[in-house]
Amino acid sequence: MDSRLLETLIAVAAKGSFVGAADALEITPNAVSQRLRVLEKDIGVQLVARSGRTVRPTEAGHAVLAHSEAVLRQVRDLRTAARGGDIAGELRIGAISTTLTGLFPQVLERLSERHAKLDIYLEPGTSAGLYDRVVSGALDVAAIVQPTFEMPKSVDFVSWRQEPLVLVAPIGERRTDVVAILETTPFIRYDRRQWGGRLATSFLEAFDIAPKERFELDALDAIVMMVSRGLGVSLVPDFAGPWAEGVQRLPLPHPAPVRRIGFLHLRNSPRNHLVSVLTSVAAEQST
Repeated sequence: MDSRLLETLIAVAAKGSFVGAADALEITPNAVSQRLRVLEKDIGVQLVARSGRTVRPTEAGHAVLAHSEAVLRQVRDLRTAARGGDIAGELRIGAISTTLTGLFPQVLERLSERHAKLDIYLEPGTSAGLYDRVVSGALDVAAIVQPTFEMPKSVDFVSWRQEPLVLVAPIGERRTDVVAILETTPFIRYDRRQWGGRLATSFLEAFDIAPKERFELDALDAIVMMVSRGLGVSLVPDFAGPWAEGVQRLPLPHPAPVRRIGFLHLRNSPRNHLVSVLTSVAAEQST
């Protein structure tokens, strides 16, 4: 069976239409439809059902989808094993948003220059979501916030970058007393459900600060933009950027919480030699 057929089924289920799947796979909708017909003929059952422009998996389709990721992972493992130690093949990388905008462009540029046979698949997400994707084997590696809980021995975490929390305030704020600013200025909270957002909550609790909360967001770039418009102040990691104009970053009183970014991967992955190439190039970027 051509592995592209299963990839197409996964894309159709995820996007809910042939057009959406075609965009994701960078093929035509007709090619999507043709691949599904071939897969259905090969398996012998109908896998998707149309309702107007919406396409949904049938019961049999859901059953096939439940095993598809594992099958594709095994196919990738075989290809990697066949290449031995060559820096070639597919590497599936997850990344939180701030690393995608501030760090990964340079890393991917260097990887493409040095290893032209390395195919990169990049998936955005939250630290919690990407952690689960790596543990399940759906991703080879992910750049995430270091978990605060004890990780299983089956995974390894390679530190990449340390980002102390800072107070982000409008450029016009003349005070330097962080606690006074937080107690008297509208506060834009970094979503406490995010692993990084919990650091801000722990700082507020440690200093017994009850800010006048205005918004709670999970997107750091949106938080910084709102601060630049004078809508409040926020506690965020000193991430790689880019940063909006019109803001300043004030250091927090000691000890300031630190968000640690690193690469999570399975210890026994057959693509760990590719992961090592990624982490080495990323280490150059952080120096």
